[in-house]
Amino acid sequence: MAPSVRLRRTGLIAVALSSLVLLSACTPPGGAAEDFPGRPVPEEATAVDVGAGPDEAGVPGSEGEEAEEAVDPMEPNDEPLVVWWADGGQLALTISGSSSCPVVGSDIRVLEPAGEGNRVAISLVERPADEICTMDFVPHTTLFWTPYDVTTTEPLFVEVMGTEVEVPIK
Repeated sequence: MAPSVRLRRTGLIAVALSSLVLLSACTPPGGAAEDFPGRPVPEEATAVDVGAGPDEAGVPGSEGEEAEEAVDPMEPNDEPLVVWWADGGQLALTISGSSSCPVVGSDIRVLEPAGEGNRVAISLVERPADEICTMDFVPHTTLFWTPYDVTTTEPLFVEVMGTEVEVPIK
């Protein structure tokens, strides 16, 4: 075999292997796509008036029922929040904690595919036990690509931090 033919074949094999590596890097592996401080806020989000009285907020008043306390969805709270993001192409997980040691999602895995439960589990990044963190309480969001085996057309159940969060139909 001539040296130029051998060189050309070697070059083609190298190009094919490089393409395979690059294409496999484009496939969402189940790890986090992005994370950032704060909550994801869509542009069309409406402000919530937490100071509204029972009549203005539509909360029961003097009918013998206790008025529900209005909750600002932008304030940090103890429960993880999971919502569809990017038209269902991603899931946004928001957990409040220390700003210097945020609670960050590490990966997502399908427990039950669509039609059989539509259930996923999200693991968190483990932090060192001796890590020194600030004593503030702020939200932090991790985005995950939506796994191929789940659907936005039925409720999604997300297991995270020992709790189950139901994400409604998109």
